[in-house]
Amino acid sequence: MKFKAYGHENLLATHKNTFEFTKDDYLTKQGDCIVGIKLDKIPEAKTGLIKIIISVKKFKEEITAEANPHFNHEKEFVIRISGFLDDRTYAIRADKAAKDFDRKMIKLLKDPTQKINIEIK
Repeated sequence: MKFKAYGHENLLATHKNTFEFTKDDYLTKQGDCIVGIKLDKIPEAKTGLIKIIISVKKFKEEITAEANPHFNHEKEFVIRISGFLDDRTYAIRADKAAKDFDRKMIKLLKDPTQKINIEIK
């Protein structure tokens, strides 16, 4: 599954437990877990271990997590380090959160025209 999202000038990516992508076209600085907006589609629920690959120009983040087979949200998906589940939780027990992403990549994502490629395997 492949997806696209975009950066935003208010993107902080400093949350210590989660990261999130949303279909929303705006972002406040309170959304410190969000790493991409204007998501083009929502992934289907999966089971088992998954790998999430986030690519921005020459930068790449690879995250391993356990999929939530009960994921069911039409607007956003959240990846969590913890085991907390709700309908927005796409995966749990991730090995990275927003604060762990390369800061040079996050700096690029402050540009609203910057495209983010997301792949889930």
